[in-house]
Amino acid sequence: MRRRQIVLGAGVLVAAVVGGTVGAGQARAAAGPVTYGQVERLARGVDYQDLTVEAAHGVVHGHVVTVDLRDPRVSVDLLTPGVVAGRAAVSQLADTRHAIAAVNGDFFDIDESQHPGVTPTGSSVGPEIGSGRALKAAVPDAQRFGPGMPKGETTKDVLGVGVDRRARLDTLTLHGEVRTAAGTYPLGGFNQYALPVGGIGAYTADWGATSRGRAVCGSDTSRAAGCSTDTYEVAVRAGRVVSAAGAPGAGAVPRGTTVLLGRDAGADTLRTLRPGDRVSVGEHLAPSATHIPYAFAVGGFPVVRGGAPLAGLDDRTVATRTAAGFGDDGRTLRLLALDGSAETSAGLTVAEVAALMQELGCDNAVNLDGGGSTTLVARDPGAAAVTVRSHPAGGVERPVANGIGVFAPR
Repeated sequence: MRRRQIVLGAGVLVAAVVGGTVGAGQARAAAGPVTYGQVERLARGVDYQDLTVEAAHGVVHGHVVTVDLRDPRVSVDLLTPGVVAGRAAVSQLADTRHAIAAVNGDFFDIDESQHPGVTPTGSSVGPEIGSGRALKAAVPDAQRFGPGMPKGETTKDVLGVGVDRRARLDTLTLHGEVRTAAGTYPLGGFNQYALPVGGIGAYTADWGATSRGRAVCGSDTSRAAGCSTDTYEVAVRAGRVVSAAGAPGAGAVPRGTTVLLGRDAGADTLRTLRPGDRVSVGEHLAPSATHIPYAFAVGGFPVVRGGAPLAGLDDRTVATRTAAGFGDDGRTLRLLALDGSAETSAGLTVAEVAALMQELGCDNAVNLDGGGSTTLVARDPGAAAVTVRSHPAGGVERPVANGIGVFAPR
């Protein structure tokens, strides 16, 4: 394996590996000299490989799964614990769906210390599409968890794979409305842990049994803002209001029922409704980059787009990272997870992750949840369950909101 040094920008010296299996034939800039381990074939079209990066803050170990989406027997999908507001370890998510490999996904609602008495929902920040079905929309930008996003990016950003089997970066925007006898009102949320001020959110059985109280906390400019006391919700079934309450509820939403929760002006709108009133609710997630439906999409903020790192990426804060990206015109997907313990990894900045994803052959990539959430699992040929290939911070898997699962016949 050969290395050659290249220069990025004003005097920033890095190196790229020439040769090897990942990124073969591509002279791309990495966070530092990269050494690849032996390729392990998990299934036809799916490979695993470990790597070592000599970064500015020390040696970093990582793990990569490469997925050939041109192989019709290979697919990827969103992994969830069965509900939007819930968490499970990546190994559990993978084994439940019989995935052969997986990484953790989006950032999620994990800490409500700013809202005493409010329990974290475990729900993800961005949109979710699993098995071709929209599960949730994005929270307001100010209500997200995770490091700062590049300028111009939003919580609506996703990495997805369309029914044409091509990966894309996109934004998914909630389009929806609530129609009553008095008028038509925009839908401000769909199975999400935070609603815009004055908005109305729709909650279905996919949300789960977790309290909807967190949805009325924070504001459009601050996650730490207080919780609204001006709230109201109604349950709609078969096109009619069947119940109403003056505060956000909890407990599972029955299949076929939609709970509408309003805060502030949205609450005023819902207060005009009475049991028996006719109401219709419609919602969908509208992509901006394609008219092709998505089979799968997960939230994450872009770090590489169109073959170049985004401007303004953090180049100072070092942490354990998870990322996903693609090359070959969306036909090759790569999942990256760094080791998280101090003994095995020094971590990378977001800017270094962008450079590393380019080194791996990704023309487009997103940063996913990191730190204690970073986990990559894979199933050995013939094994009944996956094993954790990365070294999670603290030595144990953190339950997460969702993940990216890879599927292929063995």
